[in-house]
This record gives sequence, C-alpha cells and structure tokens, in this order.
Amino acid sequence: MTYPKIPLAQSIIEICKAKGLEHIVISPGSRNAPLTIGFTNNPAFTCYSIADERCAAFFALGIAQQIQKPVAVVCTSGSALLNYYPAFAEAFYNQIPLVVISADRPHDKIDIGDGQTIRQENVFVNHSLYNANLIENASEENDLKIQEALFLSMTKKGPVHINVPFEEPLYETVSELSVQPNLVQLYSSAKQEVDTTPFVNKWNKAKKKLILIGGCDPNFIQQSVLEALGNDNSVVVMTEVTSNVHHPNFITNIDTLITPFTEEDFLAFQPEILVTIGGMIVSKRIKAFLRKYKPKHHWHIDTLRAYNTFDCLSQHFEMAPNDFFDEFLPKTVSIESDYLQKTLKIREIRSKKHSEYLSTVAFSDLKAFEIILDKLPKSIQLQISNSSAIRYAQLFPIDKTIEVFCNRGTSGIDGSTSTAIGAAITTEKQTILITGDVSFLYDSNALWNQYIPKNFKIILLNNGGGGIFRILPGHQETATFNTYFETSHSLTAKHLAKMYQFEYESVDTVKSLETSLLSVFKSEKPTILEVFTPTHVNNLLLLDYFKNLV
Repeated sequence: MTYPKIPLAQSIIEICKAKGLEHIVISPGSRNAPLTIGFTNNPAFTCYSIADERCAAFFALGIAQQIQKPVAVVCTSGSALLNYYPAFAEAFYNQIPLVVISADRPHDKIDIGDGQTIRQENVFVNHSLYNANLIENASEENDLKIQEALFLSMTKKGPVHINVPFEEPLYETVSELSVQPNLVQLYSSAKQEVDTTPFVNKWNKAKKKLILIGGCDPNFIQQSVLEALGNDNSVVVMTEVTSNVHHPNFITNIDTLITPFTEEDFLAFQPEILVTIGGMIVSKRIKAFLRKYKPKHHWHIDTLRAYNTFDCLSQHFEMAPNDFFDEFLPKTVSIESDYLQKTLKIREIRSKKHSEYLSTVAFSDLKAFEIILDKLPKSIQLQISNSSAIRYAQLFPIDKTIEVFCNRGTSGIDGSTSTAIGAAITTEKQTILITGDVSFLYDSNALWNQYIPKNFKIILLNNGGGGIFRILPGHQETATFNTYFETSHSLTAKHLAKMYQFEYESVDTVKSLETSLLSVFKSEKPTILEVFTPTHVNNLLLLDYFKNLV
C-alpha cells in the first residue's frame, strides 16, 4: 500500500481508520497532499473530490446528516479553510458530527509574509467542540488530540477542527508505515440522574400541556410514546415538517392554526407546561406566542443541549426522549381536560377554510407547493432549502413515508443544494430537493459534483428574487427594496442544467406543473424542474390565505 512519507500524516490516517471514519471529502491543494495521498490510497475510506470548499463542507454535512457518524473534510492551507465556516456553524447548531482536517504551514512560517500563511489555529473556536492544534512531528500528544477530536465529534454531535502543519516535501510516498499511533479508549462521564417525581406531580395536575417537536431524525421517537401523547386529552402535540413524527391528533400546520388567533384565543391556548423535543423550530409565530404567553414550566428533553428559546426554560432533562418517556409516562395519570379536543375542532375549521381557499387561488408559490407536496412519490428523502421554501412546506400535509430534512441549525440559504446531494449519495431512495431561486443560485457550485445520483431531482421555485422579504415587515415597492433586499433578477437555471448535464423542464401553470412532475419523478437522470411564479402576487396571496382561515 502507498503511504505518505510524513509521519504525522500517517498518524492521522491510521487513527481515522481505527476510529471508524469512512467518508473523506477532499478539496484540491498542495499543502494537504500528504493527507490526500494517504486517504485515497487506503481502501478503508471512500473519498470524494469537491473543488469548492464551501460546497465540500456542506456535501460532507449531508452525508453526516444521514449516517449520523463523523465525516471528514480535508483542505489545503490559507483561505480554503475559511470557506468551511458556514457548514461548520450549521453542524454545531444542528448537532451533526463533522471533522475538519486542515493542512497548515509550519508554525515558523505563519505571519512572515509568505503565501497561504493565515492564522489557522482555533479559527472556528466560537463553534468548535474541540480544536486539535497539532505540532509538526508525530507524537503521543498529537495522537491523543486527534482521538479526542474524533471522540467529541461523535459523542457530542458536532464539528471539530484538526489543524496539521506540514513542511515540504509534500508528495513523497513510502510502502510501509513508519509510525504506530498510540490508540486509547475514551469514555463520556456519566450523567447525573434526575428525580422525576416533582415533575410528574406537576404534569398530573396540569390540564393544558403542549409538546412542541422540532427537527428530528426519522424514528427518533418510538411510536408507542407518540401514541401515548397523541391520545392524551390534556396534551396537544405540535410538529413541524422536519419533525418526522406522525399521529392523527398531532397539529402539523402550526401557522395555519394559530395565525388567526385573537387575544382571547391565545389566552385559552396558553399551556401550563411546555415540553420541547428536537432541533430548531421553524415557525416564528409559535415562538412569538410562547414568548408572550409563557407557560409556567418549560422542559426540554435532549441528551446534550437545551436552548432557552422562549425565555422560560425551567428544566433540561439530559436524556433521550424515549428513555425519558419510558420512565415518566407510567407514573402519570389521566386528567379531565378539553385542551386537545378544542384544538382539534379549530384544526377542522382551519382545514376546511384551507381547502376552500386553495381550490380557487391563482397559480403562485402557495398553489405550487400544494401541488408539489401532494404529488411527491412515497418513501423518498425530501430536502428543503431555507427561507420561503421551508415556510411554505409547513402549510401542507406530507405523506408519512417521506423523510424530511432542512439545514435549520443556522437557517442559512447557503449550502442547501450541496447538503442535499451529500445526503442523496447515502441512500437508494430517491432524493428530491425543493428550493428557492436565491438559495439555488447562491449554491450553484453544488452541481459541480461527479457523485450526483441519477434519481436526484431539484424542484426550483423561481419567483425572481428573495420573495420572503415581501412578506416581512418593511416591504415597499422601491428601487432600494428590489435591489438590496429582494435582489430581483431574471436568471434561470436552464444553462446551468445544460452545463452540468441535468435534464431541465420549466413550468408556469397548474396544468404544466402537474404534467411535468410526473415525468420528472420517473426520469432516470438528474433533473431540474424550474417553476416560475409571479413575483408581485405571491406575497399578497399568502397574506390573503391567512385572512381567510376564519
């Protein structure tokens, strides 16, 4: 086998192999040559070449999102490393294991005016679970740092940074290892057990309990727990499109339910106990509601973190939700309450009004999402970009066999396409990305990728700019708004599709969309379906939709 001659590179590669890393995403460069040579010549690793470092990091994020194991990204020295930061921050807030391995110049070459000699050590310090700043020679100290980084990325679910100084020559190889890394077994400290008795007492007395579930991996919460919560008349369970949990009594369209609420409605719906599970919440309306109408108690259930999103967090149960409820629910008793039944009656009214409005609404973003989400094939993986796309998706039901993902850690529009492609290569399922035009164009280098599966599809909603700004406070039809907020444009994906050998279709009516969706889903080639919607109508129809729910 071929190995890099530099001992430190050998140590890194052997430790990554021993600790179970399998996927390595490499961006081209010279300083990282020892790592590139070592990883690509070792059959233990599956390696990918992605030229754009920002895309590479999100591509790796997509893989890690699906396999829930650390994935490494490897780059050269200099500004290449800084391009990883958007994905690094997303991994931090979305609790996804990501390992950045950056090649660097030797310490004595930093800040001497030479090329690609930026200060790389601790560059991600604000969002890194661990920073392994290695010394140039192989050593037990380095070995331990590398292993600590990999261990924390896996057990704490987040990004780490390993910075590796290499001196030239960089391309020399050998046929045998010259080092044997010192491998150690690391362990997490035991979590302190919490006596749930006082919390059970509060639960058993409360007539209004709200369970709010954010982004979760499929099957994260066992169905028996969901059944128990869904059938409790004192409990309302609200979910989002990324929650990946299902029960007939769950409220899946939060904004549709609560947007028309009056002051009296909000007070009636105000919970005594709020329990949150999962990742970041999309709905701004539910966040605003809970911040104004605070529950008496807010409990968050997560093995790692609890954010005080609503300024009323009172307890963090550092447990997996299944473990918590397996212990907690047998101690609870039923209580007479109409909290769930009243909410379901409101949902029924909203559902009727929703259907009535959508049956007559003109072709628009709103109508397009209704059609697209209804026509999606079953048992696919659905990736959704941020901004308008994920918010529109919240308004409609999605088949329970579909797994849904979105980069809601930082909620940025950057990297959605790259993430979706990375996620797509991990599964035989068809992967479909629904994205807006600005997010798609911003990450267009994602298509510069030789690993895109044949069944990967992009449904691109093109409304001529950042349409979300038209529904936010401050919208005015001025040159400043159009240029600096909405970033109005007349671009299309047609030529990008041709350059990257995607099939391409475009539609701008209900009939053409329905027809094209069928052909796109059946196509055996990567495809972009571009859906053109009216820029100046979308926001008006969405606002009108909410007005017509009562």
